[in-house]
Amino acid sequence: MNQQFNDYLKFLLLPLAGALVAWSGVASAQGPFEYAEQSYRSGQHTEVAYEGWRTNEDGTITLTFGYFNHNWEEELDIPVGENNFFSPGEADRGQPTHFLPRRNRFTFDVVVPADFDANDELVWEVTSPNGVTRRAYGTLREDYKIDNIIIMSETGALGAGTSDEKTRNNIPPSVELIGDTRRTVSVGEPLTIQTRVTDDGVPEPFDPMRRIRLLGGAAAAFATPEMVRNRMMMTPPPKPTVAKNNGLYLSWNVYRAPETETPVQELVHFDPPQVKPWEDTRPSANSPWAWLWVPPEHPEDGVVDVEVTFDEPGTYLLWGRADDGGLYTDQYLTVTVTP
Repeated sequence: MNQQFNDYLKFLLLPLAGALVAWSGVASAQGPFEYAEQSYRSGQHTEVAYEGWRTNEDGTITLTFGYFNHNWEEELDIPVGENNFFSPGEADRGQPTHFLPRRNRFTFDVVVPADFDANDELVWEVTSPNGVTRRAYGTLREDYKIDNIIIMSETGALGAGTSDEKTRNNIPPSVELIGDTRRTVSVGEPLTIQTRVTDDGVPEPFDPMRRIRLLGGAAAAFATPEMVRNRMMMTPPPKPTVAKNNGLYLSWNVYRAPETETPVQELVHFDPPQVKPWEDTRPSANSPWAWLWVPPEHPEDGVVDVEVTFDEPGTYLLWGRADDGGLYTDQYLTVTVTP
């Protein structure tokens, strides 16, 4: 009897499996993945990236930059100076000195005057600890002009690149840091960061059960969240250039830190562990670009609490990004840590 029921259940779930394969878009070829043969935990350099530009209402121009740290685990620390600077003009333009792993898109903006024109160029140069130097060239080339639709497309929020009117009218989350933007704590003393985050609910948050109900036909009635997750774990994830599971989250991370002998990633601890704002595409990673990731439950009052502790003194700049899957808003907190 049990065998007959199991066979019947398998029969019912076949359409569900088909729906998941259709959802994933492309089935993987058998054999080793090419990108895995060129992946590194540590020891590699970071690329720097010019993402594009847009004109502001006051006539000034915003140039946006990001980066690609080739390491999967090592977070690089490169202080502003001869190994991390802009030219011409001011060397410090608000760039990060702490580089999270892998691809980080649209990380920071540099606002230039209205008289910055097609003949001008702003260069970000970074030399990684392994000695490799890379440069990103900020220009007003027409093919680098960006807007919200391009940002949503480039981060993977639009999937295959399609959108509707509602998505095109998406607005970034609203973020309010509760309390002072500068704090002082002692080494080992927990600091609570409270951030109020609200959003318009666009794009629609990723919900695998809703997808299954839409695509699974009659078999969807028998599906449970555990069953769907298990099936997803057995289904090859899609591998377009970039694909993202949409949904609102807030993530705090180190943006700048004092120079230390111990890697900064071992000195700063967030509780709970933060959603990764970088493209960790490993299926079970805590990252919107992971196949199995679902958005965290957002508090009813919109206030997200995070605790952070520091193992060494110094001045740290923390970066909080609220992301609805398509667009984002950043917030910053300076923390002075005393012995």
